[in-house]
Amino acid sequence: MRKIVFNETEIQGACERIANELTKDLANDEKIPVFLGVMKGALNFFMDLTKRMEMPIYLDYIQISSYEGTKSTGNVKLLHDLRFDCEGRTVIIVEDIVDTGVSMNYLTKYIQEKYNPKRIIVVTLFDKINARTVPIKIDYSGKVLAQNDFLIGYGLDYKELHRNVPYVYIPDEDEYNELTDLANNS
Repeated sequence: MRKIVFNETEIQGACERIANELTKDLANDEKIPVFLGVMKGALNFFMDLTKRMEMPIYLDYIQISSYEGTKSTGNVKLLHDLRFDCEGRTVIIVEDIVDTGVSMNYLTKYIQEKYNPKRIIVVTLFDKINARTVPIKIDYSGKVLAQNDFLIGYGLDYKELHRNVPYVYIPDEDEYNELTDLANNS
């Protein structure tokens, strides 16, 4: 039986809360900020969050990879770079989950060194605070999690499956097996 971690209503409430806080935080920026979605996992959160922003914003995305199956490899690969010039602008990195901090540490350093933004704001749907191996500052989070469970749904996947589920859950062993079979046989 799956355990629901964040239902649809809670997710949308978190998107509304964070968007309201960001709108206030960014109100005095001279340049239009750039919201940077970390693909693919953050796609749903990125879209639900940004459509609630009550100000002009630019949208772009970046794609990295550090996972194989349910485990982080510890090595971050850049698969797609952003295309927007964000020099002197506030960059808001929108991520699905920050656990070890390795990927976010890589991203913030990479963006700072290559693009020279005014500042970087880190937003994540889930902040797994007890999974950190690298210190990283999270500016806004939808939900802080003490446990380091593997999560699926609302952009978070297992072998590219169940990103379209509108809530986030912890799968049981039977579901892992079903998803593994499905992925291996399609």
